Amino acid sequence: MPEGHTIHRLAADHLDRFGGWGVRVSSPQGRFADSAALLDGRVLDGVDAHGKHLFLGFEGTGWIHIHLGLFGKYAFGPAPAPPATDTVRLRIANDDQYADLRGPTTCALITGAEKQAIHDRLGPDPLRPADDPDLAWRRISRSRTTIAALLMDQKVVAGVGNVYRAEVLFRHGIDPYRLGKDVTRAEWDAMWQDLAELMREGVRLNRIDTVRPEHTPEAMGRPPRVDDHGGEVYVYRRANMACHICEGEIRTADLAARNLFWCPACQTR
Repeated sequence: MPEGHTIHRLAADHLDRFGGWGVRVSSPQGRFADSAALLDGRVLDGVDAHGKHLFLGFEGTGWIHIHLGLFGKYAFGPAPAPPATDTVRLRIANDDQYADLRGPTTCALITGAEKQAIHDRLGPDPLRPADDPDLAWRRISRSRTTIAALLMDQKVVAGVGNVYRAEVLFRHGIDPYRLGKDVTRAEWDAMWQDLAELMREGVRLNRIDTVRPEHTPEAMGRPPRVDDHGGEVYVYRRANMACHICEGEIRTADLAARNLFWCPACQTR
């Protein structure tokens, strides 16, 4: 499932390509056809992202709420757009660009009030400057749930997925099984700041890189990572491989139906 930086990147891409334009809106697949007919020809006048939720605003009509889920994909391209296949749930186009959405978990036209209700149930997002990390800290500091599970709970912190979860815990030397109540406020503040910086870089580069300059392949004289995820990481998908720092073995385990990755030597309870 795409992590929060991808959704913020998609919001920026829509704004750059379609913001302020009257756009053509269609649903070749048909599942969004009635709403697309209401929006067709209207100006896309707002975009928003919160965690893994994307919102596209249309003048006086409402917002398209998109959640990609596990299988949703976006494709952008220059005009003229090719004939749309019947897998395209939503196509937005103008005279210069088009965007095709396939396979999302959610693609629905909602009101401003419904949009606010979604924001209200989500935790703070490190990529939203006005969001308050104290809201997450209040839940973490009194929880007997593991910090690894809390970081993946979108009601606690919005936008963090399996990669950022694994990597930020490694970067701060925190065992993923440590309980939320045993994380210090200083540790949480440092993790929040780190997430914000790492995820901003993710938006900029459109990939996740989490290793510090001294641990890049060039600095260490090691081969670059080869993985369809891309980017340089410390522990994610590196089970049974040597840690870049201590050379111990990276571990993996199942936690809440997701694969967890960590270095037992570098990360402490």
